Amino acid sequence: MHFTLHGLYAITDSSLIPPERFLETIEQTILGGAQVIQYRDKSDNHRLKVTQAKALCELCHHYQLPLIINDDLALMQQVSADGVHLGKEDANIAYARSLLGDQVIIGISCYNQLSLAIQAVENGASYVAFGRFFPSSTKPHAVHASLDLLRQARHSLPHCPIVVIGGITPNNGGQLIAAGADSLAVIHGIFGQSDVTQAARQYAQLFEV
Repeated sequence: MHFTLHGLYAITDSSLIPPERFLETIEQTILGGAQVIQYRDKSDNHRLKVTQAKALCELCHHYQLPLIINDDLALMQQVSADGVHLGKEDANIAYARSLLGDQVIIGISCYNQLSLAIQAVENGASYVAFGRFFPSSTKPHAVHASLDLLRQARHSLPHCPIVVIGGITPNNGGQLIAAGADSLAVIHGIFGQSDVTQAARQYAQLFEV
């Protein structure tokens, strides 16, 4: 499927968002300019995940934004989200595409490997993600990706949306966009801030230049 992705890609974090303010916090992020929401919860509380993901799906669709579920094909199907994001340890992309059909968004983490991204696109990925580009509090030991890799990816995959992640701030995000990124994926830079609307707005403004 052809999938257009541009702007701020906000990824939820249960350790940064109080459960009682979950939906309110995500809505504030959307009002600040987030264009995609990914639901990411690494806990084992399945009931909470279903409840939050269902409510989040309704919220995103109210604002006509896509909801992506991190790593969980079953949860994605259960709540009728728009897509799933998979890492190298998760379900095979070809299997996921055959299971979910052509209309579902499938994003793939490619770390710092261009070959992985090219293969992912050939196998049906809707978008590819690289990172980390800068020191990250969420994944401090993640592999490092370079601006040169990003430029090469943009040249090799001219029609595939590219997401970047890892320690991205409003101060360093512009260079990633200039190097070819379509979307900046952010966790702590939004949800670790006291004013998530203003934090999101600072990222969104990078795409208005």
